[in-house]
Amino acid sequence: MVSKRAVGKAVLQPASLHAESVVEELRKCGITHVVWLPDSETNFMYKALQEGPGLTLVPVCREGEAMAVCAGLIMGGKKPVTLIQNTGFFESGDSIRGICLGLKLPLLLIIGYRGFQKDVPMTDSAGICLEPVLSAFGIPYHIIEKDSHLPLISHAFRESQETSRTIAVLIAKEYD
Repeated sequence: MVSKRAVGKAVLQPASLHAESVVEELRKCGITHVVWLPDSETNFMYKALQEGPGLTLVPVCREGEAMAVCAGLIMGGKKPVTLIQNTGFFESGDSIRGICLGLKLPLLLIIGYRGFQKDVPMTDSAGICLEPVLSAFGIPYHIIEKDSHLPLISHAFRESQETSRTIAVLIAKEYD
């Protein structure tokens, strides 16, 4: 039996990933804006972002737009993060190449790892292709599967700021 611990209103399981915990980690980093294309799998994240103060949500129509919006925010002294699905990351390829890599943009990408399977072969091409495409772009990444992995967000954000490069965090589990 899995033990549970109560935290506020929610009951957290040790191997769970909670949207509220991700948002709290973003706040710790000093993130000012979350630029994203809302989708059905990030409903919990959307609610968590709306409920708390300090983060401005900037919706986009296509994921490729997120890179240009983030570049503008960074040039204006803000600290944005891009939140997209892996399929949106693929759609953003030219923006990532031209803006993120070309400008050496210190940007944190939080990418939903749709199709991720830890201990069995992946069958979803979105999952199969994500890590090889990140590697081809030369974008370092970290995989997050549970709340205890969330300090990797702060680590990746610091790394992006210190090295002036785009770093990715892959969310390999749906939020609880």
